[in-house]
Amino acid sequence: MTRVRIGVVVGLAVAALALAGCGGGDDNASGTTETGTTTTSTSQTGGDTGTVLKGSVGPGFEISLSTADGQSVETLAPGNYKLEVDDQSDIHNFHLSGDGVDVSTDVGTTGTESFDIRVTSGTYTFVCDPHSSTMHGSFEVSG
Repeated sequence: MTRVRIGVVVGLAVAALALAGCGGGDDNASGTTETGTTTTSTSQTGGDTGTVLKGSVGPGFEISLSTADGQSVETLAPGNYKLEVDDQSDIHNFHLSGDGVDVSTDVGTTGTESFDIRVTSGTYTFVCDPHSSTMHGSFEVSG
């Protein structure tokens, strides 16, 4: 009777190990997580892109929006812009919203992403969604 119990226990152990080892091709079965790098472009204007704006988030808890020459954006004239975002951390994202604009990078990925946007008079905000209480900014569009 003892041999039968040992055989059953060994058989169950082998079956459990075999099932645990079957990852079905799942890249996360090894316990590591890969993050992707994206380079994409999205349009919300339907016209010429105009001036380039530089958005940046990470690698620490920093978020910013500047002109192509590095000046912090506080006010803009209405019009079309190309927003180029450098997302340097997979725990952050860059989310710009305001009248007619709602674009963002994805949490969990890093890389450069471009958006063609059209801004009109009003206030626009940019935030890291997971850390919006500390990582945020805004600018006014008038003219």
